Amino acid sequence: MTTVRPVAARLIAVSQRVDVIAGRNERRDSLDQRWTGFLDACGLLPVAMPNTASPALAAAWLEEVAPAGILLTGGNDLAAYGGDAPERDAVEALLIEHAVTRRIPLMAVCRGLQMLMHHFGAGLERVTGHAGTDHPVVLDDGATDTVNSYHNWSFTSVPPGFTAWATAPDGVVEAVRHDTLPLFGMLWHPERNAPYRAVDLDLVRRHFGGDR
Repeated sequence: MTTVRPVAARLIAVSQRVDVIAGRNERRDSLDQRWTGFLDACGLLPVAMPNTASPALAAAWLEEVAPAGILLTGGNDLAAYGGDAPERDAVEALLIEHAVTRRIPLMAVCRGLQMLMHHFGAGLERVTGHAGTDHPVVLDDGATDTVNSYHNWSFTSVPPGFTAWATAPDGVVEAVRHDTLPLFGMLWHPERNAPYRAVDLDLVRRHFGGDR
């Protein structure tokens, strides 16, 4: 007899990347399956947010689903910096505003953090020597860590209301926290480590209030 454990109680809305399939004239939403496993390990239930050109539809989805938290994932450059998925930018802007208005926890990863910073007025810049490497970071309490890296865009200063939580040796900000709102972002990908790092699991559980 198969034992099925209860699903996680805290439902998290997860943004998706846009894959442009030119040969089929399709724009597909997609999500790395590793996110499902990582969020499950954190005691969280992911629900994929569709990218849509209709703000009304996106707002109705949020009202119906009523997520306990929001995750902005990686993939796709921002349209303001040459990216080809403006509908995703619009949906993620709505997700950010929803999190701010409802004061629910939001975590932004890689491109998600770039979007969060752009939304609050920070300028992004091209960086080299990060994508495809593991590199050290210094946390705001002086502790050190080594994280993976897949990004080509970042920033070296944060907008008002945010604090740089982790910084690379070259001055690139790798993680931020908001001073008063439950907004947090990192440029590394916690879901891509196998096995998952205990430090990342603990960080995400505490931020979203997962039950494990």
